[in-house]
Amino acid sequence: MNKKAIMLLSGGLDSTLAVRVLLDQGIEITAVNFTSPFCQCSARQGGCGREALRVAGEFGIPIEVIAKGLDYMKVVEHPKFGYGRGMNPCLDCRIFMLKKAGALMGELGASFVATGEVLGQRPMSQHRRALEIIEKESGLEGLILRPLSAGNLKPTIAEREGIVDRERLLSIAGRSRKEQMRLAEGYGIREYPCPAGGCLLTDTTVSARLRDLFAHQPGYGLVDLQLLKIGRHFRLNAGLKLIVGRNEKENERIESLAPAGSVLISPSGFKGPTALLAGTVSPESEEEAGMIVAAFSRERLEKYPLLGRLKGGRTREFAVFGRYARQECDRLKIGF
Repeated sequence: MNKKAIMLLSGGLDSTLAVRVLLDQGIEITAVNFTSPFCQCSARQGGCGREALRVAGEFGIPIEVIAKGLDYMKVVEHPKFGYGRGMNPCLDCRIFMLKKAGALMGELGASFVATGEVLGQRPMSQHRRALEIIEKESGLEGLILRPLSAGNLKPTIAEREGIVDRERLLSIAGRSRKEQMRLAEGYGIREYPCPAGGCLLTDTTVSARLRDLFAHQPGYGLVDLQLLKIGRHFRLNAGLKLIVGRNEKENERIESLAPAGSVLISPSGFKGPTALLAGTVSPESEEEAGMIVAAFSRERLEKYPLLGRLKGGRTREFAVFGRYARQECDRLKIGF
């Protein structure tokens, strides 16, 4: 075995510290960062992966960014080890990433995979039994080194063969981050994101929307996943969903993401949100959507003129008289 490792690097404090601990032992690291459709980072914040790229740059290590796409969604849809409090398949997610990292070991000639995991820190995926399951299911038994908690775990192959000095690894456990913060101060690491989880699959509203997507749109794509994070969502019927923007930025985002064949409903002559009708659209469903759009306008009118624009096709002018009451909207709403 050589002194090369693949490091799962999120850019958070734990994985940043794990990189530093291994670099101090002369390990040659290639970082791997996984981006997700359900990352909470906004484009303004630099998007998913920004912190990992920053950390890799500061340490001078190469990094490969891998997008978790539709192959990952099959894991989310049918997780072998179930969900957490939302639609978060934490064990299956870790297994998915580690399998990908394991495949890179051969390509890059690495001896082991390292992570920033801390024993007992996350209740679903970082207790001792979970770590054992993850190793077995990923096919990397003995090959996953967790530098921050290694003293609390069985020695890995890299430790047994002297590639890594076990005595210089750490024995952190539990949910407190005080020890990590102390280490960061000692290393001069002052810039790192807050420790809160960043996965929207734990969010109750996004989880409800995702369950609805799985139930009604088996042929979903990546754009459909991006739309789950935007606006208010309404299920009009089994074949039709409405997404209503909550502000100007979301209105613009809805317009930019609207797939070909969908219909955009927008106010004509009054202030109100833009909405997207995705599915099988009829004039009647356009008018129902218009009643919901009107419900979220601050203007009180007898008649609400609207435009129904087929993405890539015709535009239909129509109007609705009155609007839905909020309780009627709530009855159709997906999530909270």
